[in-house]
Parts: sequence; C-alpha cells; structure tokens
Amino acid sequence: FLYKPVLETLNQRRAGIEKTLSEAREAEVRAQGLQAQYEGRLADWCKEKAKARSELETELALERSRQMQSLVQGLAEERARNAAVDAHRQQEMQREMETAALAQAQQFATTLLGRLATPALESRLLDLLLEDWAKLPDQQLFGLRAAAEDPTLSAKVSSAFALDEAQRGRVIEALGQRLGRPVAVAFEEAPELLAGLRISLGAWQVHLNFTDELASFEAGANHVDG
Repeated sequence: FLYKPVLETLNQRRAGIEKTLSEAREAEVRAQGLQAQYEGRLADWCKEKAKARSELETELALERSRQMQSLVQGLAEERARNAAVDAHRQQEMQREMETAALAQAQQFATTLLGRLATPALESRLLDLLLEDWAKLPDQQLFGLRAAAEDPTLSAKVSSAFALDEAQRGRVIEALGQRLGRPVAVAFEEAPELLAGLRISLGAWQVHLNFTDELASFEAGANHVDG
C-alpha cells in the first residue's frame, strides 16, 4: 500500500509526459504541414514570378521591336520627305535658271532683231504675211468674216515702220478679197513690233512681226517647262 501513491504519481507524470509528447508530435506534424504548404506556395510564387518576368521580357522585346520598326519607318519617311524637298528645290532652281536664261536670250534676240530691223526687212515680212493670208483655209477665216460683217468695226493694221501707199493698197485689197467685202482699214505705226505687221479685226489677229513671234516662242518654252 505504500507504493500505490507513488505509482499513481508516476503514472500521472508518465501520462502527462506522453500527452506532452503527443501534442509535440502533433505540433511538429502541423509545423511540417505548414512548412510544406509554405514551400509549395513559395514554389508556386517563384513559378508565377518567373512566368511574369518571362512575359514582361517578351512584351519589352516586342515593344522594342515595334519602337525600332517605327523609328526605321520614321527615318525612311523623313529621308523620303527630304529627298522630295531637295528634288523640288533642284527643280525650282533649274526652272529659275532656265527662266533667267530664256529672259536673257529673249533680251539678246530683241536687241539683235531691233538692230537688224529695217523698212526693207519689214517689206519682206509684209510679202510673207500676205502670202500666208492668201493661203489661210476658209474655216480659219470664219470668225474674221463674221467680224467683218459688223459695219462699226474696222481693221487695224500696225507696223513697225510706216507703210507707203502701195503697201497699204496691197493690204486693203488682200483683206477685201479673203473677207468677201470691203473693210475699213486704219493704219498705225507701232515701233515696239521691231519689224513686221499685226492685223486686228475685233478680237481676231493675224500677225507676222518680231515682237509677237518672240512672245509666242517664250509662251511655248514656258508651256514646255511647266
């Protein structure tokens, strides 16, 4: 009977120790589970982080590629614009040079023809003008004949040098023959023609003189350049 309380005490202590050990083992198991769960979550987070980094790097690479393509395209467009501007500038410079050269050539021709112009040369130009007038097709005379039917209109004959009576008579006769009726004619001197004549009837003109020929040449040259 003396050992019974001692045994009971020992049993109680043993039971307490086993309970504590059991709780410790359970706590260890829970800790191991938590550790495994944490390690699993950590591994998942690492995978997600690696995936996000990979996706970010891919997006950055694509963006760099897009930016590079945009830069290359922008540079190509800028070069094209600059080339177009340079080409236009060169065309303008060439046109200005051609215009200046044409103006100088016209001035030279005007000066030269002015020095060569004489009444004798104008007489020859009158012969040529009347020859062309006589050969002018009827369809080209339609407007002149219609204008000649207006009794209020008169033909105006401009010449660089004064025409003598014989020359005036030839002009009046030639006009009447091709127009089909006598026409009143007014003669005037126009030194700016240099040499030659200009015949006007209303809005219609027939001419053979240095000034109008030079103007026609310049207009044709400008039309070709344009």
